[in-house]
Amino acid sequence: MKFYTRTKKPKLYDVLAVAVVVIAAVVTLSVLGGGGYAIISAIVFDVFFAYMIARLITAFIGQIQYNPYSYNTVYYSGFALFLLSVLITNITVTAGIALHPDVYGENMILNALSNTAKTYMIISAPFIAVFSVALCVSNIALIKHEGKKPSNFIGMALSAFLIGGEVFLFTADNASGSQTQMMIRDIFMNLFAALYLYFECMIIGAMTANVIVSRHEPEPDRDFIIILGCWIGDDGKITPLLRGRVERAVEFAEKQERLTGKKAVFITSGGKGSDEKMSESAAMKQCLMEHGIPEDRIIEEDQSTTTVENMVFSKKKIEAVKKDAKIAFATTGYHVFRSGIFAGHAKIRSEGIGSKTKWYFWPNAAVREFGGLLIAHKRKQAVIFSCLCIIYVVLTILAYR
Repeated sequence: MKFYTRTKKPKLYDVLAVAVVVIAAVVTLSVLGGGGYAIISAIVFDVFFAYMIARLITAFIGQIQYNPYSYNTVYYSGFALFLLSVLITNITVTAGIALHPDVYGENMILNALSNTAKTYMIISAPFIAVFSVALCVSNIALIKHEGKKPSNFIGMALSAFLIGGEVFLFTADNASGSQTQMMIRDIFMNLFAALYLYFECMIIGAMTANVIVSRHEPEPDRDFIIILGCWIGDDGKITPLLRGRVERAVEFAEKQERLTGKKAVFITSGGKGSDEKMSESAAMKQCLMEHGIPEDRIIEEDQSTTTVENMVFSKKKIEAVKKDAKIAFATTGYHVFRSGIFAGHAKIRSEGIGSKTKWYFWPNAAVREFGGLLIAHKRKQAVIFSCLCIIYVVLTILAYR
């Protein structure tokens, strides 16, 4: 799938309009009363959730074609999977009402909807278990090869959080008491499940988005390739991780030259840390020249200390040479998606090229990248999570009424 082929961002305003119509229709049916209307309400919800899934999938594809380096890519893919579980649950409810209309009614629909976050946790529990075990195994290998640095335990910490959340749900969701006490407990458990649900959807969405962009290869028409720096060794030598980025950029440039005859200029982007003997940019330039790249095709950017600065400062270097240049950036595979977001912040329309790394290094690094995504765009995430919480509180109260 090609990136940047759409000129308009996909919108989901129609989903809100359809949601208003569905709620109005279900409320009307509820007011009319009668067991026969319960099955109609259930079918209306089935159609609505199927429509939402279809719209999220089409919006996901449209977002990739418009700009794949966006939080919307994460949301669309992550929540589409959740809504699939909601649809399956509601179809089960519809079948129950159809087969036993004298036993099940509209309240069954409300109960099922208010518990969708908990249901999703239960359905996804096997996946969480396998994912957490795999993450721990990779972390153990990472610690064995790279040492016991605090950052090398991040994967284990995430595994503990995921497994702990599932255990808490299964052990705490069986209390008894008065109706008011039960309602308060259910509100708390549904809010906890909503938090877990949001976190899980973000993980799945981020993984999906990063796999897509890291496997993508830009069109062979690039004017510049920005190579994003990372730490270099204490002896001033380039590390295997950084060498992988340089070699991936060279590989792409050589392929482009073979196919089109067009030679790309390299921007080596990375400053000198307080514990580094030379700038990352200089180390990358040396590595490029070892691979036969002439010095006149290398531009050094040696002032940046973060990925955002990599993009901002590199853009200035590029614009001093050519306006409206076609740009690619090379980084490690797990870092492509977030780097693309930073490129967008710098108003660089570019596409990433992902280099490979050792199998045990990737999962922990990907978790760190996910953490970086999670703490960014706090306002947007707060709005979405607050809406989730309000929906579950209202549904739980209505189920008890």
